[in-house]
Amino acid sequence: MESKLANGLKMLYIPNKTKINSGIGDRLPEAYKKFYKEWRHRTPAPVYYQPKTGKWTRDEKSGQVIPVQNVPIPLKYPPSMHKGIWGGEAIVQGFKQNGKYKSRVPYFWIPSLKKTVVYSEVLDTYMSATVTEHAIDLINKNYGFDNYLLKTAACDLKSTLSLKLKRRILIALRDKTLYPDDPAKQQIIYDKYKHYLNDYSHEEIEWYGLTFSQALLKQLEREEITLQNRQPLKEKFRMELIEELKNNIDTSGEENKTWLTKLNPFK
Repeated sequence: MESKLANGLKMLYIPNKTKINSGIGDRLPEAYKKFYKEWRHRTPAPVYYQPKTGKWTRDEKSGQVIPVQNVPIPLKYPPSMHKGIWGGEAIVQGFKQNGKYKSRVPYFWIPSLKKTVVYSEVLDTYMSATVTEHAIDLINKNYGFDNYLLKTAACDLKSTLSLKLKRRILIALRDKTLYPDDPAKQQIIYDKYKHYLNDYSHEEIEWYGLTFSQALLKQLEREEITLQNRQPLKEKFRMELIEELKNNIDTSGEENKTWLTKLNPFK
């Protein structure tokens, strides 16, 4: 009985409608849906805690064996984050107790932000950006700004500025538009970073790094162009009929002419 009830509940289950699987969002190509899942639904790498391995651990104070629970710290991403490169950092909301006999009060831990200049070797461009200490450490750890962006997943880059720059770098490598005035330098830089293209198809790069609104506009433009280039079936069938009639007249014209001449008494 319980198994039948469980099967009935499975049959009645209706997945929740989200903006990526309903309306225009459902018509977006799989290339963008793949990026969107990586950006919005994949769990980012932990920044504020060190996850423990295994299923069980021993408490240092009590010595009791307890299950391992890696619970991510809730993070808040302000709109200003999308204008900078935060390296996975965010605002942490919690409580702070200033004294042993004082009540704890709400407190926000904000990342240390710095205004600095980053350099992209692929784009050959210096850019002013707001970054965090953690982002600077990651850039140095990956031996350059380009390596950091190309190695890091979208869920860890998070900000739209970082994703926009990564998209520009991928397109420059894909289309080989870097260093147009220096072919020798172009080949050197391309050979240095071309292995990153193995993780993406041509279409995936085209849709990578777009916000949901930008992707919708791009999809609507593609559909409008398709409708403009598509010939209505009524016109298509009319032209086919006219061509068929012309062919019939051309092939049977001589035979009809001979019969008409035989029946014409005034020839």
